[in-house]
Amino acid sequence: MLTIRKSQERGHANRGWLDSYHTFSFASYYDPNFMGFGNLRVINEDRVQPKMGFPTHSHQDMEIVTYVIEGALEHKDSMGNSSVIRPGEVQRMSAGTGVSHSEYNHSDNELVHLLQIWILPEKKGLPASYEQKMYSPAEKIGQLRLVGSRDGRDGSVTIHQDVNLYASLLAAGDKMESEIKRDSLIWLQLIKGQITVNNQAISAGDAVAMVDESTLILSAESDAEFLFFDLGR
Repeated sequence: MLTIRKSQERGHANRGWLDSYHTFSFASYYDPNFMGFGNLRVINEDRVQPKMGFPTHSHQDMEIVTYVIEGALEHKDSMGNSSVIRPGEVQRMSAGTGVSHSEYNHSDNELVHLLQIWILPEKKGLPASYEQKMYSPAEKIGQLRLVGSRDGRDGSVTIHQDVNLYASLLAAGDKMESEIKRDSLIWLQLIKGQITVNNQAISAGDAVAMVDESTLILSAESDAEFLFFDLGR
């Protein structure tokens, strides 16, 4: 079964400094039909104005993945990490027993555009931890590049849950086909461009949920970028 989550049907909050779209119920946006998908709990698409951002706040028992699309995001946390996240990088923060952090647009004059993703951990009370890794465009063009996994294999960041997270870039006209385990829950989040997924057309901001599908067939109508979550069962 394949279900499309249209971009314009997501929750939306515009606070001036922050323009945010919520794929799943989040903060004041509530939709009982979109509380998450498997262990995937949050996908927020955020655009943050220059030098603005989220002041120090706390999280607990959540795997938080940040994927910057454009611009640069400045991060500081109570574990002592201080970094700037740029396009091509994946940041994973395990909130575990508790962590405080702040996130700000690093630029004086450009927006930062990002996805923030929350995944429920496999158990509560894990030690808080942090990773940040870069993946070049060449690693993602025309293929699924593993960027997050339970065991951190192939240079991916370690996510404490049964999930394989891939990033990919497709050029206009590219096609991709891959087998899917029958018992897997699949979520594809299109970041840029237009593609067809098993003959269903989607555009930037749209997503596709796949349950009990055996094959993934993608065709790029324009240059495209997407994240692909294999969430097990």
